[in-house]
Amino acid sequence: MTTTGQFAGETGTGGEWKRQRNRFAGRITTDSDSAPGEGPDAEGRWPVEPGRYRLVVSLACPWAHRSVIVRELLGLQDAISLAVVDPVRDERGWRFWLDEGHRDPVLGIEYLSEAYLRTDPEYDQRVTVPCVVDTVTGLVVTNDYPQITLDLSTQWRAYHVPGAPDLYPVDERAEMDLLIEDVYRDVNNGVYRCGFATTQEAYEAAYDTLFARLDVLEGRLADRRFLMGDHVREVDVRLFTTLVRFDAVYHGHFKTNRQKLTEFPNLWRYARELFQDRGFGDTVDFDHIKRHYYVTHDTINPTGIVPKGPDPAVWHTA
Repeated sequence: MTTTGQFAGETGTGGEWKRQRNRFAGRITTDSDSAPGEGPDAEGRWPVEPGRYRLVVSLACPWAHRSVIVRELLGLQDAISLAVVDPVRDERGWRFWLDEGHRDPVLGIEYLSEAYLRTDPEYDQRVTVPCVVDTVTGLVVTNDYPQITLDLSTQWRAYHVPGAPDLYPVDERAEMDLLIEDVYRDVNNGVYRCGFATTQEAYEAAYDTLFARLDVLEGRLADRRFLMGDHVREVDVRLFTTLVRFDAVYHGHFKTNRQKLTEFPNLWRYARELFQDRGFGDTVDFDHIKRHYYVTHDTINPTGIVPKGPDPAVWHTA
């Protein structure tokens, strides 16, 4: 297997695409043995400390978008600061070119790779978002995107705003974890397995799996408001970040074109309801999304032309 230059993953001999493993798996937990201001304890756990950590995201990236939504829903804006990278990467990776002087005003770095290399000077894989950086040491705490949002829900409870949703309730976790895995494997990662496949067979296998799962989810939403019932949960956040990008980029750019999201009655109703809720639609940036995918993936779209549509106004229909 060889690591691709553009994508955080590898292509197998059969043309199938496999996602790169997350390198940094530190956690910020309430049971860390470290005192405030100190680094991780012997178990790799960092102390919960409001104002200390910086969440670095791309508004284009669905994996990063999850953490933005959860941070907003739980009201952690004052506890964890946010850094947004430019949607277009260059050969050095994600860059802070949206900030004055092309440097993050808190971390003082131009490229996120600087924090990665400070943490691991031997790091030679793709630099990924989201990641959490410690502003005291400048080290990367974690780029383990599935765990980041779960820890925001479970480890930062003392700093949730009153009335914040319980996105990961204990009594629903067994069922939700299975659903999360199905959604990740077939949908969240499934669109990438379609788009980055390098053989017809690998592409069609991923395509069939993706739409089979979307059909199952369409049926699940026939008699319920959200995936777990009447309340928004972690699994809804994870599905939404793929659905909101589906017609804008995946349908054409990744060739997931059996039908558009707007042609799934239940999924489209569900996605619009989430979009129109606080923390969801107001964290979506279609300009960043389209420019990142169509400009950065030059082996898929060598002309770099960014489609003008679809019209985002459809997301505001009742």
